[in-house]
Amino acid sequence: IHGGGMDLIFPHHECEIAQAVAAEGEEMVRWWVHNNMITYNGQKMGKSLGNAITLEEFFTGSHPLLAQAYRPETIRFFILQAHYRSTVDFSNEALQASEKGLERLFEAAERLAKLTPSDGPSTIDVNGLRTRCEEAMCDDMNTPIVISHLFDAAKAINTVHDGRATLSADDLAELQSAFRLFMDDILGLRSAAPSDEKDEAYRRAVDLLLSVRQQAKQNKDWATSDRIRNELSALGFVVKDTKDGAEWSL
Repeated sequence: IHGGGMDLIFPHHECEIAQAVAAEGEEMVRWWVHNNMITYNGQKMGKSLGNAITLEEFFTGSHPLLAQAYRPETIRFFILQAHYRSTVDFSNEALQASEKGLERLFEAAERLAKLTPSDGPSTIDVNGLRTRCEEAMCDDMNTPIVISHLFDAAKAINTVHDGRATLSADDLAELQSAFRLFMDDILGLRSAAPSDEKDEAYRRAVDLLLSVRQQAKQNKDWATSDRIRNELSALGFVVKDTKDGAEWSL
């Protein structure tokens, strides 16, 4: 397997084939994978145009065209939403939309890990996720289709989480295995653990605030409960009350 940009097909890769056949007597590459060009707001990236952005600049937000810093997972997810032979057009709006979409998948993955099976049969059909994703990957690595299947699975996960459907033990185990395989292992969108100790401390601090709020609600101290929720909301947190307690996201 040999990869490169479409602009390398001629003459670079054709020269490589000629040299390899001349030296070895046979072609050394069975599969050529050529990715399309990267643009920014519809314009080809180039240093002379001032719109060439390095990965470090994406991660730090230091480039003047960027409105914020973006995590490596967000950049990867954004790229995987387009087929590798399609043009990838960066923009702040598209990156921010990808960030929100990725958070939805991360939230679904966290909820999936906490789901418990029902004693009876499943009331929602989740079979076939693994097969559909495998077929998409075998179809010239069609990652956008894989991602669309993961979003369909996320809807099913949320339905079960909200108590509107149930999953048997076998179906739940298969869904967890397939979701983790394609999201984490194949697409490389790691969601299982916080990136470092600071992230874990941050999460625990928010969870602590919500536990204080829950205690206030049990004591019918509505003023304290509302204050915690409102101040978290003012900081950008979304607090959702469920039958199992409060959940939060940014």
